[in-house]
Amino acid sequence: MKGPFVRIIRTKGPFSFFAVSREDSVGWERDEYLEEAVRDVLTADETRVDTTVGFAALLLASAGAIAESDRLVEKWHTLTERPVTMLAADSVKARAWAMLFEARGERPSWADALTPLDLDAEERAHLTYLKRADAMVPTGIFGDSPAAKIVSGLAEKLDSAPRTDKVRTAAADAETQAREGKPARLEAWAELAVARTLPDVVSLAACRHLAPLLVTGADPLGLGEWAGRCAGDLIAALHRRFPAALPQTWPELVTEIMRLRGGEAPAPAEPGALTDAERRLGTRLPDDYRAFLSTCDGLPADEVFPRLLRAAELVRTEAGVVLISERSEHGVLALSPVGDGWLALELDPVLGTTPHRGFRALLEHHLDLLAK
Repeated sequence: MKGPFVRIIRTKGPFSFFAVSREDSVGWERDEYLEEAVRDVLTADETRVDTTVGFAALLLASAGAIAESDRLVEKWHTLTERPVTMLAADSVKARAWAMLFEARGERPSWADALTPLDLDAEERAHLTYLKRADAMVPTGIFGDSPAAKIVSGLAEKLDSAPRTDKVRTAAADAETQAREGKPARLEAWAELAVARTLPDVVSLAACRHLAPLLVTGADPLGLGEWAGRCAGDLIAALHRRFPAALPQTWPELVTEIMRLRGGEAPAPAEPGALTDAERRLGTRLPDDYRAFLSTCDGLPADEVFPRLLRAAELVRTEAGVVLISERSEHGVLALSPVGDGWLALELDPVLGTTPHRGFRALLEHHLDLLAK
C-alpha cells in the first residue's frame, strides 16, 4: 500500500527554492489492509506484529465487533506470550482502550495487566491532543544527510506554521457533538479518515463520548461482517506463525477441548465396559481410542462435532467399520481398519469423507478448529 508522501516543488524566480507539501495517501482499502496485516503477522518482527494486532483489535472494537477484538487479542497473547502492555504502548492507545472499557461497562480478562487511568484527566488530555497543531514538515522526514538537512531547513522556512490535523479535528467535532447530546457526525470523520493509509481509529476510540457509540455498533467505517473475516484471517496467521504446543496426555487433550467448548468432560468408561464392548464388536479397538475411553466415556456434541458414543453404544457395521458417534447433520465419525492399523473417518454428507491417521489425530484436528 502507498503511504503519505512529500511533494517537492521548485519555485520560479531569480533564486531557486523548494516548496514542500505533505499529501495524503491514495486511501484505505480494507482488503488490501488485511492482506498486508496478515503478511506482517507471518513475517515481520515481534514488535511489528504487536503493532499490527493492536491496531486491528482497536479497528474491530471501533466497529462494534467487541467479541472479535477480544478473541484476536487473547489469541495473540496466548500464542506469542507477549505482554498486553504492548497494545497500549503510547498514551493515545492506552486512552483508547480505557475509554472503550468504560463504554463496555467491563474490562476483559486480558486487560488485567493494563494500568487503570483517570478518565476525567484523560478526557481533557485527549481534547488537547485532538486540537494540537503539528509542523507541516515532520522533523527528520528527509533523513540525516547534509543535503537532506538543507532541504529540510528550506522547507521549514517556506512553511513553518503548524497546522491541525483535519482527521483529528473531525474527531474533536464529533466528540463535542456527542458530549452536548447532539448527533455525532461520524460520517464526516470517516470520509476524511479513509483518505489516509490507515484510518485513525485510535484517536476516535479515545474520545470518551464517542466510545459508547462505537461499542454499540455505530461502525463509521462500515466494516460489518468483514470484521469477523479480519479477526479470523489474523488469528489463522498467528497460529501459523506461532503454533501452539499440543497437549501431551489424553487428560490434557480432553480437558483443553472441553475448556474451549465451555463444559465438563464425562467420566471414564466403567471398569470392564471396554472389554465388554470389544467382545460385543468382535474386534480389539485401536490403542489411541481405548486410551480415550479410559479418559472419558464419549464426548457431548458441539456446533460442528457430533456426540461421541459411550463404549456401551458403539456399533460395528458389516464392513467392519466401527461407528463412534451419533449421526447428525454433519455426518458421522467412524473407525475403519486399514492393514495393520486404523483410520479415523469424518463422513460428511456435503464435504465427503475426510480421513485422519488415527483417533487422536481426529481430536487434535477438532482442537485446532476450536482454537481458531
